[in-house]
Order: sequence, then structure tokens, then C-alpha cells
Amino acid sequence: MARTYSDTVTTPAAAGGSGSRDRPFVSLLSDFGLRDPSAGIMRAVMAGICPSAIVVDLSHEVDKFAIRDGALLLWSAVPFLPIGAHVAVVDPGVGTARKGIAIQALRGDYLIGPDNGLLMPAAARLGGITRAHLLENPQYSLPEISSSFHGRDVFAPAGAHLAAGIAIEELGRAVDPRRLLGLEWPRPEIVPGRLRTQAIYLDTFGNVKLSALAEDLEAALPGLRFGERLSIRVGEGAAARELTAVWARTFGEVPEGAPLLTADSYGRASLAVHRGSAAAAFGLFLEAAIEVSRWPGNVRSAEAPGQPSLRPPPR
Repeated sequence: MARTYSDTVTTPAAAGGSGSRDRPFVSLLSDFGLRDPSAGIMRAVMAGICPSAIVVDLSHEVDKFAIRDGALLLWSAVPFLPIGAHVAVVDPGVGTARKGIAIQALRGDYLIGPDNGLLMPAAARLGGITRAHLLENPQYSLPEISSSFHGRDVFAPAGAHLAAGIAIEELGRAVDPRRLLGLEWPRPEIVPGRLRTQAIYLDTFGNVKLSALAEDLEAALPGLRFGERLSIRVGEGAAARELTAVWARTFGEVPEGAPLLTADSYGRASLAVHRGSAAAAFGLFLEAAIEVSRWPGNVRSAEAPGQPSLRPPPR
């Protein structure tokens, strides 16, 4: 697994939030959208099996078929969720030979969904997998399983039954966690004075999430200080473009319309524009190569820290 999602993270509320069996916790995430009734049907199926469950919708607006986007959103969310059953469905292989799985993580959570890598980053962030089972026992799915809606027919029922207290081994045969499909998650490259990374997610504000964590940036640029200007190289070869951005704690530390590099609320390095869209301003797209280094002008700049110039770097 890539180091960028291997650290276990939780919060005091989540760690103590498994609650009683009277009100088990379930979360839902999918690419179903809100126009069709799919997400609501999943909730209804779960209510019929475990009516006492608290069900929280994390998102149903994952880009269609975007397994890695769904994995990133789930990875971001799980440290802040009570211990419970987390059902995730981004499943372009529905109806094929791909398996349905339930994973138990070290923190005590269950992750339920397709075996396509979607669940793996979240499982790692919850301490790693302690056991995994196939979803194959017909007692814990709907009586008829369609070829195109396993969220309703398989995953929602399994999550609800786990929330209601059935043992994970009742769902089906155990599977070696090492045999589960992993996820291609780009690793940042840390070299002295440079961080090479990629854009892996564009959020609704146009902020560009990078494959690197904030700690990766600090490892590449020892002694990095807030307010320091950085050189950002976007793209590769002759088409590459350069800009400067400030390493900032928050958007308000730079003028409106100015670029910044910051740690998002999940600890991931993110390229942003104060009250604007970095994706639109710089024409960024998923998989775009991004290299971060110190701005050469830092050495001779006489400007006060925290008051960066927005002049382009020397070429």
C-alpha cells in the first residue's frame, strides 16, 4: 500500500463513539447521485433490517465510476466517524466476477463494498485489516440479486446486518486480506529541495488535492515556514508552466485571487486560490504532474514574512 494512506488516524469523538447496540452507526458513500432514487432505496433497505441505526450519507456525488475519488473521500471521512459499518459503492464492475467483501479494521469498524480497491485506503487508515469475508450468504442479502444494483441487493443489507450485530463470519467465507485488490495511489517523490506529486482530486471549490501529504512537503523542504513563497511547476516538458504560491495556514493569509499551497483539513497538500478556483485558474486536471520547490527569490527577498509578492519567479 502506498505510504500516503497508511497512517492510522482517529479522533477522540470517533474513538469513543461506537455507542450502544441500540443505536449502531452506518455511513453510506456512492456515485449514484441524488437525482435517481438509488441512495434513498439503500437507506430504506437498511431501515428495514436495522431500524435503530443512525445512517449518515457521506456523499453520493462521487464522479461516476471514479473508484479512486471514492476511496479518497472515504479515507478523508473515516477518522471522524463513530466506529460502525461503512458502506461504499463505486462499482463499475457490478454484475461481473468481482467479489463483494466485508472488511473488519483494527479500530473495530466494518467496511462493506466491492473488491476493487475502494475500501483499502480507509481500512489502512483505521489501523489495517484484521479479517475479511466474502458476501455470499443469501440470508444476508435481498432474495433476488440484480446484475446492476448490488448497493441495494448486497452491500446495504450486509452493512445493516453487521450494524444489527451479526458476526462478520456469517456473511461468507474468509478471504486472505493480501488477496484483496489494491488501489493505484500515486506516491509523491521526495528529493532534496523538491517534491514531485500529482493532482488526484478536484473539490467543488476548485481546490486541487495532491497525492502528497503536508508532511511530505515539509520533508522535501526542511525548515519550510508559513508565508514562504514556493515555485510550482505544472505539467511536464515544453508544455510545463510555472507559478508561485505561498505556503499558508489558511486562505485569508494571501490576497483575494492569489494562489496558495496549504494543508487541507485532512492533512493533504492542496493547491488553492483565495476565493477562486485553482483548477480553473491554472487549467489543472487529474493526474497533472506538479513539482514544488523553493522560490529562488526567497534568498534575496527583503519583503516581510507573510507579505509575499505575487510576481512570477525569474525564468
